[in-house]
Amino acid sequence: MDQDNRLHRRIPLPMRLSMQSVCPYIKGQTEQRIAVDIANNPQCHEELATAGFRRVENWVYRPACPQCNACTPWRVDVSGFSPSRSMARIIRKNNDLTRIISSPNPKEEHYTLFKSYVTTRHNEGQMAKMDQQDFTSMISNSPIETVLISYKDCESKLFASVLVDIQSDGLSAVYSFFDSTLKSRSLGIFMVLDLFAVAKEIQLDWLYLGYFVEGNTKMNYKARFEPAEIFQDGQWQAASTLRVKTEPPRISLNRIGQ
Repeated sequence: MDQDNRLHRRIPLPMRLSMQSVCPYIKGQTEQRIAVDIANNPQCHEELATAGFRRVENWVYRPACPQCNACTPWRVDVSGFSPSRSMARIIRKNNDLTRIISSPNPKEEHYTLFKSYVTTRHNEGQMAKMDQQDFTSMISNSPIETVLISYKDCESKLFASVLVDIQSDGLSAVYSFFDSTLKSRSLGIFMVLDLFAVAKEIQLDWLYLGYFVEGNTKMNYKARFEPAEIFQDGQWQAASTLRVKTEPPRISLNRIGQ
């Protein structure tokens, strides 16, 4: 009898293909995603994350858009990263803030800040329609190790917050929101910079920053964090090799909701 353990693999996870929708990043393009429910298989998250998938609640996903492959997974080498002079100034501007790491159980103040953020910065998007229950589910519903990091001043006023997944090889910034009226503080950049400090403290190698879309103004800030790698052609490679492809992957999967 063949005892080779390689022949006794797990049953593949069912993958689904979302319905098409308008792309929020590239005008005239259509967005579509491969999605996997890991609620009952959280141990699969690590392998999927290192293959470029991202998490939202109990789902992990990757873009599978028709006629476009511009979204590129982006991660930064923690040990190799060094803040620029402008970044160092941002850190100093926010030295009065205290970092608070907690379980992903948001409070009323988190929802209030989130609602202000999305209505100011992304009022045209679907997230602006989220009520408090939707928001709580987005933050709390995670089958893997996840924390909510909050930044407050000396009077305990909440300025910013970021949801972070803790992986074996790094931190993954899932979603952040902040007081967008405090433009001089550059709170979005500050939270990314502080995540490097957190990753170093717990000796993790990478900071995953989600997807990068070359030329998109909302994504440009990610290119400021180097040395970086992108996941392309089935492997992580130096971001300097980035090239946008127009030929989409050939996939035949069940649609979500069917």
